[in-house]
Amino acid sequence: MQDYYDLNQPVYDWCVRLFERAKKLLGVRILLHHNEGQIDAGDIFLFNHFARAETFIPQYCIYEATGALCRSVASAEFFRGSARLAGLLRDVGAVPNDHPDLLSLLAIDILKGRKIVIFPEGGMVKDRQVIDANGDYSVYSRSARARRKHHSGAARLAVGLQVFKQAVLERLERGRQADVEHWAEALGLPSTQLLIERARRPVTVVPANITFYPLRVDDNFLRRGADLVFGKLSPRAIEELIVEGNLFFKATDMDIRLGDPVRADAHWRWLERQSARLIARGLPSLDAIYSREYLTHSTLRRLAARRLNHSVDALRDRYMRDIYREVTVNMSHLAARLLLVALEHGATSLGQQRLARMIYLALKKLQPSSHIHLHRSLYNPHIYRQLIDGESTELREFLQAAASAQLIELQDGSIRLLEKLRQDHDFDSIRLENPIEVYANEVEPLPEVRQAVASAFAAHDAHTARDFADLAFDDIRIEHEWDRRLFNKQKHREINARESATADATPYLLHPARPQRIGVLLAHGFLASPAEVRPLAERLVQAQFRVLAVRLKGHGTSPWDLRERAWRDWLASIARGYEILGGYCDEICLVGFSTGAALSLLHAAGAPAGLKGVVACSTPLRFRNRNMRFVPFVHGANQLIEWVSSHEGVLPFRPNDPEHPDINYRHMPVRGLYELTRMVAHLREQLPAVRCPALILQGDEDHVVDPQSAQQVFERIGSVDKSLHWVPTRRHGIVNENIGETHQRIVTFVSRL
Repeated sequence: MQDYYDLNQPVYDWCVRLFERAKKLLGVRILLHHNEGQIDAGDIFLFNHFARAETFIPQYCIYEATGALCRSVASAEFFRGSARLAGLLRDVGAVPNDHPDLLSLLAIDILKGRKIVIFPEGGMVKDRQVIDANGDYSVYSRSARARRKHHSGAARLAVGLQVFKQAVLERLERGRQADVEHWAEALGLPSTQLLIERARRPVTVVPANITFYPLRVDDNFLRRGADLVFGKLSPRAIEELIVEGNLFFKATDMDIRLGDPVRADAHWRWLERQSARLIARGLPSLDAIYSREYLTHSTLRRLAARRLNHSVDALRDRYMRDIYREVTVNMSHLAARLLLVALEHGATSLGQQRLARMIYLALKKLQPSSHIHLHRSLYNPHIYRQLIDGESTELREFLQAAASAQLIELQDGSIRLLEKLRQDHDFDSIRLENPIEVYANEVEPLPEVRQAVASAFAAHDAHTARDFADLAFDDIRIEHEWDRRLFNKQKHREINARESATADATPYLLHPARPQRIGVLLAHGFLASPAEVRPLAERLVQAQFRVLAVRLKGHGTSPWDLRERAWRDWLASIARGYEILGGYCDEICLVGFSTGAALSLLHAAGAPAGLKGVVACSTPLRFRNRNMRFVPFVHGANQLIEWVSSHEGVLPFRPNDPEHPDINYRHMPVRGLYELTRMVAHLREQLPAVRCPALILQGDEDHVVDPQSAQQVFERIGSVDKSLHWVPTRRHGIVNENIGETHQRIVTFVSRL
């Protein structure tokens, strides 16, 4: 029987290649999250089950990651009817769940080094409801029309195999080498030594969670095509074609997250270990450990088996808990939970902006948690900050889907909660009828999520502008780390390895003991980072000014990052920093160096609320390097090369010999230089709109910026209260090096304001 269900390597490889091609056509993005060695350490991999296609994707991911072949357990109904389908399933490692020697067959596969894939829920859990009214784990059984405990077959397989391994080692200790040799031959292992090595390795179970996002319930071509071919479909078939068709043919994230391996003997205490030893001592074969006749042959063995059955239940409960704790939490989970909490508190409506801010507060509470896995969009401030800015695409799609399901009604920025939200729905229709409940059920096993949502709902009105400023400052620090990781992939590493910047590039916010009324926003220069203005920041704090140093987008990470940014991205960094500092100070002075000076003047030209003045140091209106005039031409050539080929262009980066190699990039992206010229052109037009008090500082022999730039800035700005100060030096970095007492001049200016 083992040979009859053995894997067919050529067919297995063919199916893998077929899936690789199919994956390119599917809309689903499959991401396998695992630690190094996590797959190799596991024997039995357990997954939750929400869609039919899940039954073959985990095997593919494991094979792709490690090359390990997988055996999977499939419903017996697939092996009946079509002999060709049954043969294909056997070839790719599937075995029916009613196989009479199922556990023995799977145990042999593990001893041969294969991985086992099992779905312990025993079927699709469409409602994602896994916690019952008593707080225990259970799932709905369609056949019994009642809730039941999860299947314990995987736990029985693991515990039984662990006892068999103990029997192998026990035989060796007693000098019964012949028994071990006989077992190795009977199991079809290539050598006795391999059996001994496998026996010394504990059986491990790896709980894993598959999370789909988003869940769409709108009609699709699969359902419409099936109608044409098969005529009127059953409600269940329609539901599955709509939901699961959307999962795999529309842009969907499928996050597969592996939990920590759990040893089969993880819950064995002294009594369980003695019971295992007693059963192992007389074990005649691997099959016997799964034989009721053997385990009940004597009173003593029956008592020992009963004790081990308790450990089977404990292991089952442990890995099911871990499976559900590995869910990837997304924005729709938080939105769904908040709507249901509002309903529980008797609310009939909720403002959309209020909901968005509560989602934001909940996710900020969850971000530091090491126990919760957030969807990557909830770690990317560029996406989740849209909740605060009122432009969240993800939230809008969630609300529109809920409105289409007639669970809510959207009216002039308000969400009306409809009666359908309270109603119970049939198991096979709930994904279509109430996706809000499906989302909420999926995170019900996570107490941290429930607490974060409850806290956000209860304490939203108590959050002050300063509280939101604290969170927003945390966001710009998270954004720095996100961008750093984003541009640290294989294609970026050659350039990154040649960079010399070691100074901390993280944005910082400094609070003096007795802060002045005015706060100072610092902006660094091109190719640099907030580290460039750190000495000035510390001098300002000594003078009791609160200071926020922003990181211009694309800086302080990788030259590749800067290559992807436009100058308006840099200006947006200034605007974000200004908004954050406004949560602490009613009045703000902008202080910028070089490119940061130009951006500070541009922001000042918009006359933002609370602006008291601007300091522009070494503002680049004109450059010493005359080759800057060719930058637009080279940038255009790069774009053309990229458009017609896979190359990065004729000259994607230019070498840079910075004054401060521990702070600045050594590679200048031509795209960045091009954006710099565009920003300067825009600044020339906007200078007359600057009307606040202004201090202009410039090195009189600056070797980077033509000193005439300062004179032009001074003449063109519309400020009445303005002054120009020349610093005698050939150096460009007058702020970082405090040349000509630059720091004191800036402190004096801000103090005068």
